[in-house]
Amino acid sequence: MELTKEKVLEALANVIEPDLKKSVVELNLVQNIVIEGKRVTLEVQTANPAMHGRKRMEEACEFAIERVLGSDVQCEVKAVPIESSGENASLRKVLPGVKNIVAVASGKGGVGKSTIAANLAVGLAQQGYSVGMIDADLYGPSVPTMFDLVNAKPKIVEINGKQYIEPIESYGVKTLSIGFFADTNQPIVWRGAMATKALNQLLNDAWWGDLDYMVIDLPPGTGDVHLSIVQALPLTGAVVVSTPQEVALADARKGIAMFQMPNINVPVLGLVENMAWFTPEELPDNKYYIFGKDGAVQLAEKLGVPCLAQIPIVQSIRESGDVGRPAVLQDNTLSSKAFTEFIGKFVEQVEKRNASLPPTETVKITVQ
Repeated sequence: MELTKEKVLEALANVIEPDLKKSVVELNLVQNIVIEGKRVTLEVQTANPAMHGRKRMEEACEFAIERVLGSDVQCEVKAVPIESSGENASLRKVLPGVKNIVAVASGKGGVGKSTIAANLAVGLAQQGYSVGMIDADLYGPSVPTMFDLVNAKPKIVEINGKQYIEPIESYGVKTLSIGFFADTNQPIVWRGAMATKALNQLLNDAWWGDLDYMVIDLPPGTGDVHLSIVQALPLTGAVVVSTPQEVALADARKGIAMFQMPNINVPVLGLVENMAWFTPEELPDNKYYIFGKDGAVQLAEKLGVPCLAQIPIVQSIRESGDVGRPAVLQDNTLSSKAFTEFIGKFVEQVEKRNASLPPTETVKITVQ
């Protein structure tokens, strides 16, 4: 019997990728088949990058080929991890059904990062996109308050025989936060390893399904959670939030610089200037530049990144966040107009980024 690539693929058709629950042939994971007489060499991609996982996959493929094509066939299989970007991006283990994963970050706390993230997620859902939001600000979770979910508790759902956490939907956004699993008055006092483990549960143990956008509200600064995110996920891009004053801009520079580091290389979609000016309700045409004027706009221009929005200080934005109804949901107000304009520019930047840049690679962990 003459060996052909077609016969090799037929022999491998019953080898199942254990994490993805489908045949390696159906998933198009078999590559670089080379046949020389009775000798076959090939590569097969697997979702489990661990050495023991790759070894099991190699043994399963070699067994299948010898069983179907005969024990006289010499077979050498090399298992390699599935790339988290490129043509197999939809096969990644973490958030496999999400088209665009966007981190919202800030160099320092208190600049309104979570408010921007919440209004971005809700605004995208308003425009018809399927949206999820992960509250990765583990030490100061805001999603329960901002989405009116303070007493909500996620349920467990069974999918394909496995149990997952079911995100809680509010205003059309699927949400998860560590705040759902802790008492509202309970401080979260964790070392970095514990925080990373909790974050991995929000990513891996939840059933997010297919989404157009996943918005991730990062903690302020540059730390363990940020590194865990870029190691686990191929981020489409990042949005950095700052207020106009120099003390905040100095930290915003560091946040942008982190994403632009060569070994991280996450596209910065733009900078948002929050608390750009104060406009009192009784004087809607007046602008008082409490924290300085156009600081983030000038920084964005200097660093060559877009300024996506200038969001004013408006009492209704604070009130909306406190009662769990994001300001973007208000009708024809100064704040809702600002957020709607921001979301339009954000979508434009995401589309431009996807058209002009290759998918982002996850950060590889190098053991010295």
